[in-house]
Amino acid sequence: MPARLREPVARRSNYRCGYCATPVKITGARMVIDHIVPEAAGGPTKESNLWLACHACNEFKGPQSHARDPLTGRRVRLFNPRRQRWSDHFTWSEDGSKVISTTACGRATALALQMNHTDIVFARRRWAYAGWWPPEDE
Repeated sequence: MPARLREPVARRSNYRCGYCATPVKITGARMVIDHIVPEAAGGPTKESNLWLACHACNEFKGPQSHARDPLTGRRVRLFNPRRQRWSDHFTWSEDGSKVISTTACGRATALALQMNHTDIVFARRRWAYAGWWPPEDE
């Protein structure tokens, strides 16, 4: 990814994953640039189709742009961090360790991207214990 695209996308995303909200400053891990509409589906490599994602969310998302809502069984669009507000589709569990989905889009995205996999829930608990989590802004 060219630096001329990477830095503006990273800055606009506030240096954190657009899906699970994990910030670079906590993990120290380099994030990847995600094609919101996957390249495999004709999504262009231009700033309006790019957002920052952690490796886990990006890997689980892969070429998907839709997934099934586990509650209704309907196929819905995945959350678009560039166009949608995180807090309209997700919230945090009381202890901050799990993403709680509040809409069909949120449920489908959380399931497809495995946003509550064991490793990240464990990490979020540790971050909360240190006072770093959950993020207060979106």
